[in-house]
Amino acid sequence: MQPSAIVDKTIAFVRDTLHGAEGGHDWFHTQRVLKNAILIAKDEQVDPLVIALGALLHDIADSKFHDGDETIGPRLAREFLEQFDIEKECIDHVILIISHISFKGGNEQQQFRSKELDVIQDADRLDAIGAIGIARCFNYGGFKNRAIYDPDISPNLNMTKEAYKNSTAPTINHFYEKLLLLKDRMNTKTGKKIAQQRHEFMKTFLDQFYKEWNGEETFG
Repeated sequence: MQPSAIVDKTIAFVRDTLHGAEGGHDWFHTQRVLKNAILIAKDEQVDPLVIALGALLHDIADSKFHDGDETIGPRLAREFLEQFDIEKECIDHVILIISHISFKGGNEQQQFRSKELDVIQDADRLDAIGAIGIARCFNYGGFKNRAIYDPDISPNLNMTKEAYKNSTAPTINHFYEKLLLLKDRMNTKTGKKIAQQRHEFMKTFLDQFYKEWNGEETFG
């Protein structure tokens, strides 16, 4: 089977699997990550099939929606990919990408690196910041019934992996605990350039948010 046909079948599988998923981790999120990855990959020497499959399958079973089980996504992806005539090295690489792409908290050290992971990780992180990132952040906060903001609950920048996974803090705190950190954690030149623009947009949003919260808006 040609690589393009494998990619098409993977798209169909992901769309079907993620039907009805939470809005920030649904098929459209995956589609945006794929588009971001293809854009970033133009300036990188990477395997296009690994990029496509890794981007498409990176959130096939996010642990947040499976009681924190981080093994389900890689397992589902491997079971799906092994039906095709794909080299074992390619499948193993995709599974390693899925297993290591997540943020997992500000102090978690990444144990695997590859140029393909760098591209897909940047693509995924770009979808967590900027206008889309803000929308996804509040959508997930609403999904978990979290407060929008509580001035008495400060962001925790020194969380362990487990504390990060189990946090129930207000949505605004997540900007400081993850979103505003991503600009400086991008891997590629293209990713860094796009992230800078989206980072500035989030800062502008937060400035306006606090003005409205505190009743400090002025009129010229």
